Amino acid sequence: MRHRQAIALAAVALVGLTGCDGPDPNNLETYYDDPVPTSSAVPRASDAPVSPAKAAPVTPPPAVPDAGRLAERALLSDADVAEEGVRPASNEVAGCLADGPSAASRTATWRYSGGSVLSHRVVAFDDRSAAHALADDECAGKTVSVPVQPGVELQRARCDGKTCTVLLAKGRLVSELTVSASTEARAVDAAKRLLPAMTAKLTAQP
Repeated sequence: MRHRQAIALAAVALVGLTGCDGPDPNNLETYYDDPVPTSSAVPRASDAPVSPAKAAPVTPPPAVPDAGRLAERALLSDADVAEEGVRPASNEVAGCLADGPSAASRTATWRYSGGSVLSHRVVAFDDRSAAHALADDECAGKTVSVPVQPGVELQRARCDGKTCTVLLAKGRLVSELTVSASTEARAVDAAKRLLPAMTAKLTAQP
């Protein structure tokens, strides 16, 4: 009987010693191991926010100036012809350029104290270039020599009797200066004096 009790006590002691080797179920710091992550949370490309595409800025085409306004800006003013000693008049001198129905024109006329008449007309074309319109035009009279003007595309000068006309073309505009004087020489001289102002007004336009 005593022998059996000794064996039982030894078995209980062995079990107790073996239990000390494992984790203590009452110790939370040792009983549970840290969980091993099964996967990394990597955002997918489809989950990334997508910025809306920005539309390319639209550049509007440049505005085309009104034909009548272009002609008005290239027209000689009273100040431009003041040194000629003229005064405004209503009876213009007929030039040689046929403007046609598709063109807009502006005209100014002045009279010299001796009776000579000076007219300036600017014609703006919508359907063709000014140089083409001038090349197709037939001016009466003979060709005369006047200084070549810088910045113009085509230039012509003609006299028909005592009336002389100088025409300059650039872009959509033809600038026509007509002088009717007592002699051809006086008409040509007046045209030569006014050519620089006439050219400056014309070449300043787009």
